[in-house]
Amino acid sequence: MGIEDSLVERFENTQIKDDHSPPALDPSDFCFVLEPEFRPKLKHNEFFESPTEQIPVIDLAPIGSGDEEGIRKVIREVGNAAEEWGFFQVVNHGVPASVIDNLEEQAIAFFTLPLEEKKKINRTFEQPMGYYNEELTKNYRDWKEVFDYLVRDQCALPDEHCTTEITIGNQWPQNPSSLRDACEIYAKATEELAFRLLKILSQSLGLPAEHLHQYFEKHISPIRLNYYPVCPIPELALGVSRHKDPSAFTILVQDEVGGLQVRRRDGKWIGVRPRRDAFVINIGAVFQMWSNDRYQSVEHQVVVNENKARLSFPFFFNPVAATNVVPVPELLSENSPARYRPMNYGYFMRKRNDGNFKQDGEDIQIEHFAVNQSS
Repeated sequence: MGIEDSLVERFENTQIKDDHSPPALDPSDFCFVLEPEFRPKLKHNEFFESPTEQIPVIDLAPIGSGDEEGIRKVIREVGNAAEEWGFFQVVNHGVPASVIDNLEEQAIAFFTLPLEEKKKINRTFEQPMGYYNEELTKNYRDWKEVFDYLVRDQCALPDEHCTTEITIGNQWPQNPSSLRDACEIYAKATEELAFRLLKILSQSLGLPAEHLHQYFEKHISPIRLNYYPVCPIPELALGVSRHKDPSAFTILVQDEVGGLQVRRRDGKWIGVRPRRDAFVINIGAVFQMWSNDRYQSVEHQVVVNENKARLSFPFFFNPVAATNVVPVPELLSENSPARYRPMNYGYFMRKRNDGNFKQDGEDIQIEHFAVNQSS
């Protein structure tokens, strides 16, 4: 028997080491098995020690301090990180540790409930907020469970055919009863951080601090609680396959387990070392378009392990659905023309959402809106 056959046999025969009954994720289901070229090359806890092989860590303490030189330094560091990496971590971010700890506690209480209890608030195509354990990334099943909720409870999105709008809202479980409060407190704190980062990113492009604020007055941002159960065969599956975020940018807190990996420009995967005092920030599709490719949304993935479950909470900072995303005119010139045609954000998000539910859903990316520079 070859190595490949042996791994597959182990995957089929291994029982998941978790408290679910029945399990939320079935290790004998081959929809989790990735093609060899997409399987992880590094383990969840493998990190490089060289500073050139770690995403930058930026101290936000000078923001709001009145220290003008310190503020300019932060803006430069954020701009450099967004341009070179598309990822960075921030410390002294203003979100209390107690807010994060409380949400982690409530999230664990929810995800360790019986499957039938969690499915009472199951996500559907028409109602994309709530619990889900069958999400697809790049047409592969993710080894994860999620609970999604909106930062602002009601928002309008295009329907399936993008011909009219539908209003969606949050679903909350009865148990644990404290989950909703923990989620809403966390949302308020991270929303404030999102608007601070929006100003910094705008200034890093040479724009006024409030230049992009108008697109977020009625933003449609969700927060996701990710739960990655232990995986019997982490060599074959991923918590989330390689992908780029559709947001303007994403704010993520992760626990100490590790598993987030970023693909560098040279194709090398780099593990993001967890820091309990830090948020991970990554540039999304919207900022890549606004910056006319100066800032890059880069591929990342989540590696799972067979010993310890992992939690992470991404806040996807999304503009209002009606936004037509185009390169910011002030950043264009005769030598740097627009690289993208207008993209309606609501349409983009609807098409991206399709791919989470459909095995052969369209994998829409901003490249679909790229201008043919030779024409």
